[in-house]
Amino acid sequence: MHGWQRVGSRNARFQQWQTLLTNRTKRQRAGRFLVQGVRPITLAAEQSWPIRELLIDGDRRLSHWAEDMIENTAAEVVALPTDLIAELGEKDQEAAPELVAVVETPPDDLSRIRLGGGFLGVAFDRPTQPGNVGTLIRSADAFGASGVIVTGHAADVYDPRAVRASTGSLFGVPTVRVPSQREVADWLDGTDVTVVGTDEYGDTDIEDYDFSAPTLIVIGNETVGMSSGWREACDRILRIPMGGIASSLNAASAGTVVLYEAARQRRRG
Repeated sequence: MHGWQRVGSRNARFQQWQTLLTNRTKRQRAGRFLVQGVRPITLAAEQSWPIRELLIDGDRRLSHWAEDMIENTAAEVVALPTDLIAELGEKDQEAAPELVAVVETPPDDLSRIRLGGGFLGVAFDRPTQPGNVGTLIRSADAFGASGVIVTGHAADVYDPRAVRASTGSLFGVPTVRVPSQREVADWLDGTDVTVVGTDEYGDTDIEDYDFSAPTLIVIGNETVGMSSGWREACDRILRIPMGGIASSLNAASAGTVVLYEAARQRRRG
């Protein structure tokens, strides 16, 4: 434990970490967020995200993985008692994580997303559920998307529920927050990217649409769908053919289906 800091109470420093869990405004101001889990923390390190602090359970013997993280990460190491690390991990003491990482938030800059001939991107318009944001990022990763854009007043990409739902894919897929579709339109101006929206009343089934060209897929808000601004920005509006009595899919599920169809067509092409 030589050289490690120790926090043994709910002092001001601990309260700062707590706010990263619960307070979006303070998380934004600090430019940091909390990550837990072997896979997400490992991926954050492998993808060169700046890990500023490693918070460890100072009451237990650490695994080889945790020791390797400490050895190979240029982060300050802080030991906490089990009950406090459990609080930051949002777990019971019996399931307390041995390590929680404090990671720096990247800039919300659309240039982080690479445009090119094989571009496939997703824009999520005003999502309200952090879990849906994380799930769509995970799907974007699985089906080879270049990036995810979250527009408007939306759930936070760095909310712990979104981070957990992405299962580490957040660190592999550039995800950028912008105020509205206007910033996206300016970014795409002069490119050959086609913007396709999704709606149950769309005029073309997704399997009948050709996804081989550079494409941005727009997924609307869970309750009200796409904004009028996004509808105007779309070149085409597609629908997912459905059976049964369901009239629509969960937003993240709909995005996953469209991404799969685009990836399927591109593999065959």
